Amino acid sequence: MKRSLKTLLRGLLGLALLAAVIVLADPARVLARLREADPGWLLAGLLAAIGSNFVSALRWRALARWLGADMKTRDACRWYFQAIGLNALLPGAVVGGDVFRAVALRRAGQNGQAAGWSVALDRISGLWMLCAIGALGAAACTSALSPVLHLPPAALTVLALAGAALWLALPWGLALLLRRNSGDGWLTPLQAAAARPDFGVQLGWQALASAAVQLLSAVALAAGGLALGIDRPAQMWAFAIAPVFLMAALPVSVGGWGTREAAAVAALAPFDVAAPAAVGAAMIYGLYGIVQGALGALAFGLPRRAPMAPDAADS
Repeated sequence: MKRSLKTLLRGLLGLALLAAVIVLADPARVLARLREADPGWLLAGLLAAIGSNFVSALRWRALARWLGADMKTRDACRWYFQAIGLNALLPGAVVGGDVFRAVALRRAGQNGQAAGWSVALDRISGLWMLCAIGALGAAACTSALSPVLHLPPAALTVLALAGAALWLALPWGLALLLRRNSGDGWLTPLQAAAARPDFGVQLGWQALASAAVQLLSAVALAAGGLALGIDRPAQMWAFAIAPVFLMAALPVSVGGWGTREAAAVAALAPFDVAAPAAVGAAMIYGLYGIVQGALGALAFGLPRRAPMAPDAADS
């Protein structure tokens, strides 16, 4: 099957899922919720979403520079917000934007391996912290989640906290494995990075930046919910971001539409959040991505062919 056809089918699948979720939630009730959205909370959520991605761009720049790929702050922000626009419009969730960032950095004259690994590790670090915060949120929401999962609250708390601790320690364990195994291959850049004396410091800063990114994203999602009248404790949103954002990142839709809304309905149901409100909150978060992509295009220009590396231009 041709790649273009696969891309089209992924996009249609995501849109079909979105339509199905809205139909099940009652389109009239979803639209009524959106019409009654509070503008103040909508603006607060948008500002939090912009802040989250600005920190993400700085995190990526710091990681790329640590790996040996030089990048200016303006370029990092420009490419990151352009990638957000691509993610919001193209099938494949975050995949298209991540590929664009890696190619843009490589064509700007930077080492290809460093460019690719900087984007891959940047994305992985975000998902790593997302899952950890989600587990901590689950530990704080055992009274609502334990009946759904058919687990005693104490057991669920222990499992969630233990899982979060082990998950947070995982990068240090992987670093030890990389240091013990040397040789040529695609893991060579990671092995060299793990052997550096400042590895622990860099990982610590990466963890702090990723925590800030996910907490700001949670604030954006919560603000969208508050705009629709979803007034729930903060720990619910800390738990909900994991399933909602993970499902939105699956490369089976356009900009996460459909998978994000379905996950929101399932994740918020144990907290007595009605399906129309859950769908509306997820849709608002998706709209934040489109708005940021448009603002990025206005501020930095549309994605274009990045300059070729000097050696490539001379060959």
